[in-house]
Amino acid sequence: MINRVLIANRGEIARRVIRTCRAMGIETVAVYSDADRDAPHVREADAAESIGPAPAIDSYLNSARVIGAARRAGADAVHPGYGFLSENAQFADACERAGLIFIGPPAAVIRRMGSKTGARAMMAAAGVPVVPGETPAAQDVAAVAAAVRAVGLPVLLKAAAGGGGKGMRVVRDEAGLEESVRAAGSEAARAFGDGTLYVERLIDRARHIEVQIFGDTHGHLVHVMERDCTLQRRHQKVIEEAPAPRLSAAVRDRITNAAIAAGRAAGYVNAGTVEFLLEGDGDDAQFYFLEMNTRLQVEHPITEAVTGLDLVRAQILVASGQPLPFTQARVQATGHAVEARIYAEDSRRLLPQAGRLLRYVEPAGEGIRVDSGVAAGQTVTVHYDPLLAKLIAHGATREQAFARLAAALESYEILGLRHNIAFLRRLIAQPEVQQIQAHTRFIESCLEELSSPPAPEVARAAAVMAAFASARDAEPAAPIDAEAPGIDPWDALGPVSW
Repeated sequence: MINRVLIANRGEIARRVIRTCRAMGIETVAVYSDADRDAPHVREADAAESIGPAPAIDSYLNSARVIGAARRAGADAVHPGYGFLSENAQFADACERAGLIFIGPPAAVIRRMGSKTGARAMMAAAGVPVVPGETPAAQDVAAVAAAVRAVGLPVLLKAAAGGGGKGMRVVRDEAGLEESVRAAGSEAARAFGDGTLYVERLIDRARHIEVQIFGDTHGHLVHVMERDCTLQRRHQKVIEEAPAPRLSAAVRDRITNAAIAAGRAAGYVNAGTVEFLLEGDGDDAQFYFLEMNTRLQVEHPITEAVTGLDLVRAQILVASGQPLPFTQARVQATGHAVEARIYAEDSRRLLPQAGRLLRYVEPAGEGIRVDSGVAAGQTVTVHYDPLLAKLIAHGATREQAFARLAAALESYEILGLRHNIAFLRRLIAQPEVQQIQAHTRFIESCLEELSSPPAPEVARAAAVMAAFASARDAEPAAPIDAEAPGIDPWDALGPVSW
């Protein structure tokens, strides 16, 4: 059994892994950059190791420093979380060479599924439907443009070596085609060190459905239901829900069976996610393989909410060589769950925001879970993803889950930097979202309405409160009578989640 886990990550996912390890009696080791020295995940772990300067390339993406920290701390396993080194086959190999258990799939599987073009070919051979497209042998602008014309407009240009929306461009007509090819290739090269592109037919009004799969070294491979991740912006998910609504039983069976086939073709072990595009409605709806994410997903809490399973615990058990702690028959959904990602961002321009969290109060209540990586007084830096927290609501029905999410968003209190809570409130209130009529490009279609700025009087009040908080923090602390009522002036102001 694993006894001490180093978590090669930060923020909310590091805290999430710490919670499960503590429940299992496993010690945890946090790693931190200079910017994260006082972060919550560092305080909560049993031990912590410094891994370098603030830039991720010098710390969280530096595999030698992470493995060195694991050795110094006496860890016997590494959990990579998501992002950073989680889908890096070289890092998984390096862990094995260092005698560390990598809590994830084998390096060979990560490598196999890391190539979008290779994964597509493997899925097609396994009988899993793939989106029509091609990868030109030559990667000059003229060759990629020719492939676009062969597939037929509109298309999606995608980076062969990566994901997360990097190196991705929509091309709807000939105007600007060559510039789109250059821009996509350049961005892919910067993000992944490989500018190879492939061309995929654009399915314009699709839904994004993903299936959580789990395998062990004893030959067991199961699916853990599906999730709907249709509400996204610039190919980044914003709202996710489980189970996927408006999905017929016949299509659910077909898509989960296809995910199992994909996992078997890849020789999958541990937690992974198979992503599909869904086109059409009813039993005749068609779906197409997009990619496989060889890690735990950001949105895994909604699957945990409806199934009652702890997916991190299952990851650790499987990495320890034990069989899966549940069978396919055990995987049943109870109720509905929805997750909203809380970002420090200017939602109008989708620009990350940095600054000090002057006030941060999370909502609570029946069916509410918050996985966060921040605390009041913490500085959110420019060096990392601006995700502050994930807000999860679970209810007996979809309507109840969304009502609980809406109420929780109303009571969320954040002051000190811009965030997307107002954007999320408007989004989940849209009739198309409530009636399950949205598609993957829905947010772009009504962006102006969703991201309108707050009323001038609200903006002025926020500025005054921020100035007050900054001035108060700059002054020497005055003695406070702990028995006196109303010692916190914020409590008289009500929620400040503008």
